[in-house]
Amino acid sequence: MDKKTGSSGIAGNWIGAGTAMGAVAFVFTREPIWIALGVAIGAALDWRKRKH
Repeated sequence: MDKKTGSSGIAGNWIGAGTAMGAVAFVFTREPIWIALGVAIGAALDWRKRKH
């Protein structure tokens, strides 16, 4: 009875990628808003990919 979706193996990868991009932007600008923005963009991409 254990049902798994096709994309369950890559859950959260977009959040990690967004965090990494935000961290790179933070290193260059020293403004922590980039990390939060990267997480938010990654979460939005992850949510959108799972929905379809």
